[in-house]
Amino acid sequence: MTPPNMSYLKVELSGFGNVWTSWQYWKSKAKPNGKKPAAEERKAYLEPEHTKARITDFQFKELVVLPREIDLNEWLASNTTTFFHHINLQYSTISEFCTGETCQTMAVCNTQYYWYDERGKKVKCTAPQYVDFVMSSVQKLVTDEDVFPTKYGREFPSSFESLVRKICRHLFHVLAHIYWAHFKETLALELHGHLNTLYIHFILFAREFNLLDPKETAVMDDLTEVLCSGAGGVHSGAGGDGAGSGGPGAQNHVKER
Repeated sequence: MTPPNMSYLKVELSGFGNVWTSWQYWKSKAKPNGKKPAAEERKAYLEPEHTKARITDFQFKELVVLPREIDLNEWLASNTTTFFHHINLQYSTISEFCTGETCQTMAVCNTQYYWYDERGKKVKCTAPQYVDFVMSSVQKLVTDEDVFPTKYGREFPSSFESLVRKICRHLFHVLAHIYWAHFKETLALELHGHLNTLYIHFILFAREFNLLDPKETAVMDDLTEVLCSGAGGVHSGAGGDGAGSGGPGAQNHVKER
């Protein structure tokens, strides 16, 4: 597989260790009580001083376009694998704050996600359990030569694009949960610029190849509009259910997915 150009993340994410000391200091002061911080109820990730944070001003619309003479499946495979590794890394920075006590459900705004096992049975789980299911299942797929072939002459399965869509849907849930439930910790670590940059790139790539249903991403349409409107022309794709609108009573009805 031809690796995509994500050097902006490889360089910057390697600096996570530089914030370790400040993270340990902040952690010693934090006392999770299971209640959502007021700052997150106000959607702190939408405040202008935070949405402006980036680690690069690169035009991501140019970065996501399929290059000439590159096979579509190769492009989808290399980018999907890289997004998986970076989102996993981003989550790892706040994983100690995402516990069964603080995040008893995998929730984003007014939406609660459930995991479905191999038999299609719905499994109610905590957020860290859900993320573990996501990362384990994706890791299994991207290392399977029958699904993500790396050797010359091997063919991609006919179901490859549908598998990529499934992976992207689950990775989106993880990104959305980081914003919704752990943006305070991300700010304390000064990693919100990394998170914003990763989110923009991921969303624009998914939109370029129709990998995410607009109804699926509607829960974060307000953030997508703010972050991506000047980075490639992504506009709100919300359906008529008002998910993610933040309007009156938006938190009074919990949807299940």
